[in-house]
Amino acid sequence: MKMSMHIEEWELIQPFRIAGAEWINSRGIVVQLAEDGCLGRGEAQGVFYLDETAESIFDQVDEVAREIRRGISRDDLQQLLPPGGARNAVDCAMWDLECKKAQQTIWQLTGIDPKPVTTVFTIGLEATAEAMAAKAAAAADAPVLKIKLDGHQPYEKLAAIRAARPDATLVVDANQGWDYELLQEVIPKCAGLGLAMIEQPLARGGDDMLQGFESPITLAADESCLHSGELEYAAGRYDMINIKLDKTGGLTEALHLARAARSRGCQLMVGNMVGTSLGMAPSFVVAQLCDFVDIDGPLLLKYDHPQGLEYRNGVVSVFDSRFWG
Repeated sequence: MKMSMHIEEWELIQPFRIAGAEWINSRGIVVQLAEDGCLGRGEAQGVFYLDETAESIFDQVDEVAREIRRGISRDDLQQLLPPGGARNAVDCAMWDLECKKAQQTIWQLTGIDPKPVTTVFTIGLEATAEAMAAKAAAAADAPVLKIKLDGHQPYEKLAAIRAARPDATLVVDANQGWDYELLQEVIPKCAGLGLAMIEQPLARGGDDMLQGFESPITLAADESCLHSGELEYAAGRYDMINIKLDKTGGLTEALHLARAARSRGCQLMVGNMVGTSLGMAPSFVVAQLCDFVDIDGPLLLKYDHPQGLEYRNGVVSVFDSRFWG
């Protein structure tokens, strides 16, 4: 098997802010695998809060490149690399190559029936409620908004956004930016705003108090559930699991986590670390199994692959298998 990989950098339309971090571009790796005249590709950005970077995940893949070139299965890969961005890029390239060699689509290989999905559109963190409300109003064609918040005036910002977009479904992502006291204070107020979900309000490893906590709003685990090995902990504290391929280490583990979480009675969401349509296409597969979909990464970029995913008024169409899968 032949293999190549490189780092790509894609500029964002505007700076993207969450609690504790800001980006002006999306940097990740692309792995390409070739065999029998077929080419498979996979993209990954890595998990920033685990200190993964494009360079670090590039180096991880490079360390096992010889084994990959010799020819390994996707099951072998799960043991060769740990969960994270490096394994994600290789795993997705393996899926794509498998589809091309078998002359079958990802839908035939997974047995999943594809349909268009509605993705959230992310409203990045701003300093004032007025600024965030203006961004929400400008996204008038997006039926579902995902609001990035920290501990500064979360209710005031949400109330302003609700006033600007009374028609929208609102979900919240605090990115570990609240403490338990703030959560207890904010949730009763937010119940009247018709929020659909609050994602990761407390810090990873600092959410034991959610065991037995009765919330009128669905709580979702993101940083608190990276892969299926952490499902038992998260399922006892959260109603929903946010699956990201950079966290799970690829589509193989993502599908396993989705089915395991469903068996535990959890709702499902698929998310992203920002990226191009090449990174979103495998996530679109997981999206078919989910209650909420967050694959708006390409909408935050100045440019995307010309043959990539098609977004229209929040709806993402089934992609062309010639692009991926």
